[in-house]
Amino acid sequence: MTDRFRSALSPHPASEHQPASLSGLAAQARDYAEAATSANTRRAYDADWRHFTAWCKHENLDPMPPHPQTVGLYLTACATGAKSVGGKRNAVSTIERRLSALCTVYMSRGVVLDRRDRHIALVMAGIRNTHGRPPVQKAALMPEDLIAMLSVCERETLRGLRDRAILLIGFSGGLRRSEITGLDGGRDQTSDGLGWVEFMDKGLLITLRGKTGWREVEIGPGTTPATCPITALRDWMKRAGIRQGPIFRRIWPDGMEIGAMRLNDREVARVVKRLAVLAGVADPRDERMYAGHSLRAGLASSAEADERLVQKQLGHSTAEMTRRYQRRRDRFRVNLTRAAGL
Repeated sequence: MTDRFRSALSPHPASEHQPASLSGLAAQARDYAEAATSANTRRAYDADWRHFTAWCKHENLDPMPPHPQTVGLYLTACATGAKSVGGKRNAVSTIERRLSALCTVYMSRGVVLDRRDRHIALVMAGIRNTHGRPPVQKAALMPEDLIAMLSVCERETLRGLRDRAILLIGFSGGLRRSEITGLDGGRDQTSDGLGWVEFMDKGLLITLRGKTGWREVEIGPGTTPATCPITALRDWMKRAGIRQGPIFRRIWPDGMEIGAMRLNDREVARVVKRLAVLAGVADPRDERMYAGHSLRAGLASSAEADERLVQKQLGHSTAEMTRRYQRRRDRFRVNLTRAAGL
């Protein structure tokens, strides 16, 4: 957690004179508050809070205590691209995240920002109606795309072995990029891990801590060693000498040595973009259409299985969310018009 965001979780002034016996509990409470959100979310919220306070300073406004009118004006500045916020219009999704960040930081400081107040709610409704657009989805990597990308991965280098494992585990598990890089070699091995792997007789079992609790992801072997995610993961871990701790790690520029630090989840997107271009799957001018989510969307779009099984693999609570990932599904496979007798 960044120092700035952690300071937002410091005790409210009214509680600064708490008994010394409670200091340990207070520190633990802050740790629990930190664990309530992912590292990526905390970084984004920290940046959003700095953005808001910088705007307040520019406009000679005080961010504390929260005033709905002030927040409404700030959201308007973000939507219109005012000079006070950098002169660039924010997407509706970015503005909604900024509002969530403000609510979270204010709540952590013992005060409440009522996002239902008319100065906020009506402004946000107007922003959505005026600037709202359908989300731009990342392109799905279909099996033939993935095979082409695997073919350009060097089989004898550490980087090549690692990237093969990232692609195959991410695709076959339908994993988010943070879930890929958050994997450890076993249970309770690191404090920042999001899950661990277990090699079993018939496949690979991944246990993950998600947004709504723990879930298990089963990955079966591929039809050939070249496309088998289990083989790829074994080869990488054996060559890298990884028995515990983070599975996917940084590799030094010379490509000969592995670092001890966990791979940043943004590196998954870079791996996908680089190999997609190298394999001719993506045009270099349009590489932004591919990212870490392309692996997850690829599984959802190509798996010939009951939709409920795909939903379970991706960890979605609703079938509708799973369908959003199915980029090339046959939308008219079920014809309700004919089923109704017309």
